[in-house]
Amino acid sequence: MTALRRSFDIYYRDAARTKRMDRLNAQFVQDGDLAFDIGAHVGDRTGSFLRLGARVVALEPQPRVHRALRLIYGRNPKATLLQSAIGATPGTIPFHVNSANPTVSTASTALVAAAPTAATWSDQRWDTTTDVPITTLDDLIEEHGTPVFIKIDVEGFELEALKGLTHSVRALSFEFTTLQREIAAACLERLAELGLYRFNLSLGEDHVLRPEWLSATQMNDLLSALPEAVNSGDIFAVQRDNTAR
Repeated sequence: MTALRRSFDIYYRDAARTKRMDRLNAQFVQDGDLAFDIGAHVGDRTGSFLRLGARVVALEPQPRVHRALRLIYGRNPKATLLQSAIGATPGTIPFHVNSANPTVSTASTALVAAAPTAATWSDQRWDTTTDVPITTLDDLIEEHGTPVFIKIDVEGFELEALKGLTHSVRALSFEFTTLQREIAAACLERLAELGLYRFNLSLGEDHVLRPEWLSATQMNDLLSALPEAVNSGDIFAVQRDNTAR
C-alpha cells in the first residue's frame, strides 16, 4: 500500500501539475467527447478527462491498482473502468509487476531486460508475474465508440497497443522513454501507416507542448537528440486535417 500511496502523492497532490495537465488535455478533449485512458494507473488522466466533461474508458491491468481506480471513479457514470492490458491481439498475457513502483509494471519483457542498462532504471525490480486479460484498441472502439483522443502509457508496450488499432483516430498520445527510443520510432512508423499525422512533445511531467508541430521524421530526429537524463515524456499525434483546440 505504501507504493500506491506514493502514486497518489505524485499524481494527485500537486495542484500546479493538475492545472497544467487539464490545460493540455483541453486542447484535445471537450465536454461530451469520448476519451480512452490506456494504462490508467491511479487515474489522474481519467480524472482530467472527466473534469473536462468527457466520457472515459480507462484500462488498468493490475488488480490492486484497478481496485484503487474503482474506489476513486467507480461511481462516476461517465467512467467505464476495465481491468485489462492492451495489445495487438486479445487473450491473456504475463504481466510483470514492480511491487515497489507499480507505475512501471509492464507487459513488456524487453523493458524488463533493458532496465539494467540505464542509470535511471537500474534500481527497478519486477518481482512478480501474473497473467492478465488483454484487449485491443479496435475491440474497445467496436464496443464503446470511436474516441476523439487516446492516451497510451503502457511502459514499453506502446507499439503492441498501436498494432491493435487498424484505422486512424483524430488524436492520441503515447509515452516514450530514452531507454527504448526504438519503440517510439516504431510507433511513429505505425501511425504513418494509419494516417497523416503531425507530432508534438511533452517532457516528463511538464504537460506543455512545444510551439511547433513536426513530421514523423522531425520528431524522430528530436527524440534521437534528447539526453538520456530526460528519461520519459509523451508524444502527441493529431491528424493533419485537425488542430489541437
